[in-house]
Amino acid sequence: MNSALNNEIQKVAEVAGYLWQKGWAERNGGNITVNITAFVDDEMRALSALSEPLQIGTTLPNLKGCYFYCKGTGKRMRDLARWPMQNGSIIRILDDCASYVIIADEPVMPTSELPSHLSIHDYLIASGSTYKASLHTHPIELVAMSHNPAFLGKDVLTRLLWSMIPETLAFAPLGLGIVPYTLPGSVDLANATLEQIKDYDVVLWEKHGTVAVGTDIMDAFDQTDVLNKAATIYLRAKSMGFNPEGMTDEAMKEIQDVFHLPTCRK
Repeated sequence: MNSALNNEIQKVAEVAGYLWQKGWAERNGGNITVNITAFVDDEMRALSALSEPLQIGTTLPNLKGCYFYCKGTGKRMRDLARWPMQNGSIIRILDDCASYVIIADEPVMPTSELPSHLSIHDYLIASGSTYKASLHTHPIELVAMSHNPAFLGKDVLTRLLWSMIPETLAFAPLGLGIVPYTLPGSVDLANATLEQIKDYDVVLWEKHGTVAVGTDIMDAFDQTDVLNKAATIYLRAKSMGFNPEGMTDEAMKEIQDVFHLPTCRK
């Protein structure tokens, strides 16, 4: 494995450790996929497949010949943090854009959420995005807030979280998309998430967890972490017996102008 690719894999291992330490990755909870095509050298391209062709379950025309690092199905983030290549695998999408083979390091089956993750990557490539990583995890405070229907209207939670601390607006400027509760692992959940990813970098699945995309896995983690910090501040204030005042619209507009951020959602 070349040094550039190894660096990307080590980022995955580092983030997996953070997810476990934060309590966001119980048992085998959560998934990670990273498009590593840009880091694959001729030596890796020449590797023989470790598996027979495996079906994705859908056709993704923009992924032809792409390579991905994927967390393994049933694998724990705390183990991936220590042994990323024993708890994940590198796959190559075949020319039919509907199947893949495992090429390294062991024949570890990728996450069961692979079709959903790959559909997101297919969209990112089609839209010209520079994003290469997707992360699904279970941030405790954000999931807790998703149990309150009052927060689930479009951009209601976004504006509340932005108002809790200036860094939320600065470092998660697209806010938080919402997907109403849908069966985990279902096609409906994948489709609903894909629609939200068109407008948001982080999407909250009601009563379940989040999906985030970013330039690399650290970027996807950072945006999730920033939003969950804001949720934690809100819930800590509520536990102290008061409703947090939050920053005013004027204060948030000032941050938007100074940092040249996208227009605040209404």
